[in-house]
Amino acid sequence: MLFHIALPEDYARALKTGFYDISTRGLPLAQARFIHCSASEDQVQRIWQAVYSDRQDALVLTIDELALADANLTVQHEPCDPLDPDSELFPHIYGGPIPLEALTVCRGHQWKRQ
Repeated sequence: MLFHIALPEDYARALKTGFYDISTRGLPLAQARFIHCSASEDQVQRIWQAVYSDRQDALVLTIDELALADANLTVQHEPCDPLDPDSELFPHIYGGPIPLEALTVCRGHQWKRQ
C-alpha cells in the first residue's frame, strides 16, 4: 500500500479536476517530475513530523497501485538521499498526475505527532 500526505486545499482541487498533481508540500508534479509517497505508516509518521507538523489538518491518502497501473503510471522505490544509494527507499510515482479514483482519504489513524 502507498500513502501520500496532502494538504486539504490540494485535495479539494483534485476533487474538482479529477487528478492530484502535488509532489509534496508546495512542490507541484510539473516541477518535481514525480509524486512523493510513503510505503509504511512509520514513513508517514516521520514525513508528517518533518514536513507537515504545523498543518494538523493535513490528510493521509492511500493510493491504489492497480489504478495507477491502469492509468499508465509507474512506482519506483528510490533512495531518500539520491547521493546515498543505501539510504531508506521511498516510493515515487512517475508518469503524470494521479487519477482521483486511485485515492482514498485514510480514516481512523492517529497520524499526528506523537
